[in-house]
Amino acid sequence: MSNKQLPVGSFLSIDTTQLQDLIDELRGLGYRTVGPRIADGAIVYADLTSIEQLPVGTIDRQDGGLYRLEQSEEAGYFDYVVGPHSLKNFLFPPRETLLESIRKNGTWHMTPPEIDPTPLAVIGVRSCDLHALAIQDKVFVGGPYVDPAYKARREKLFLVAVNCRRASATCFCHSMNTGPAVNQAFDLALTEVDGHFVVEIGSPAGADVMADIEWVPATAQKVDESRAISADLKERMHERDQVPYSQQKGTRQRFMDTTDIRDLLVGNLEHPRWAEVAERCLACGNCTLVCPTCFCASVEEVSDLTGDHVRRERAWDSCFNAEHSYMSTGTVRKTIGSRYRQWLTHKLATWHDQFDTSGCVGCGRCITWCPVAIDLTEEVAAIRGEPS
Repeated sequence: MSNKQLPVGSFLSIDTTQLQDLIDELRGLGYRTVGPRIADGAIVYADLTSIEQLPVGTIDRQDGGLYRLEQSEEAGYFDYVVGPHSLKNFLFPPRETLLESIRKNGTWHMTPPEIDPTPLAVIGVRSCDLHALAIQDKVFVGGPYVDPAYKARREKLFLVAVNCRRASATCFCHSMNTGPAVNQAFDLALTEVDGHFVVEIGSPAGADVMADIEWVPATAQKVDESRAISADLKERMHERDQVPYSQQKGTRQRFMDTTDIRDLLVGNLEHPRWAEVAERCLACGNCTLVCPTCFCASVEEVSDLTGDHVRRERAWDSCFNAEHSYMSTGTVRKTIGSRYRQWLTHKLATWHDQFDTSGCVGCGRCITWCPVAIDLTEEVAAIRGEPS
């Protein structure tokens, strides 16, 4: 069935194999399509042209400092959760040229680089990452100073979100009110139910794309079933995080108590826990690199061998680097403990002062990809004086 007047908020049903039709439609409209694929033992975002490239039947096992992919006969198209990549990798790339300077006949000519005009469609985005995108929007385009490259990419972004059917042990979106159900801006949202995708139309652009794909109206029963999947998952996550750690078998479900968290952290800047975590922290910056909201960057001038061509490049940086706080008098945050404190208090406390929101969306990436399994939910609980 096809209808050019699909209203935002309507629900359709397509066979799972028709996901290929969606990819083809987006590519036909000129989008570069990106989706989850397996590379180097992890599920990352990469160019996607066929549903055969999706990790169907794969799940991930995550815990502190642990990430493993496993095969499951019961797993569907998107039953793994978040990997090391997020939307940040595309909108705020790890390295980007901001300005090019070329010397001709003794005169410098400075020009900003051209922005790739190709629009991007990302398939498989989770609710936590949609909330992270909203936070990055505040950072890069929400204030008086707008990042032009970010703005150009953001305006051409098409989002195909996915409602989660399972959670890893490091997920705590339920305690940050960022998931597991999709409730943030998206163009289309998919929920896999019994060999079909229930598709929710989230924007006029999403309606236009689906209008040219064969679909049938989703029955009220199918809509209720699709909504129940993430709702039931959220309930299970709440149930698991209420079980004391000592009584749990295997991995535990993370949870963060956010009650008065800003005042808690700002009021405990000299807490002995900062020194304790510093004994384990390697200051490697992994947590900031995989975080979907961290935005620290450094800028440097990169010259060719002739000295006639200079690029001003911006690259991801981390508050865990000693150079990050370097001033004329030297490095301000000289200890690893002070750097971890800076990261956690900014992320969970003073971010509220800057952006009226937390800088954490509960995706759990920082826990999974920390080599020594430092767990920010555990650190907050310890500062509260709660038993682990």
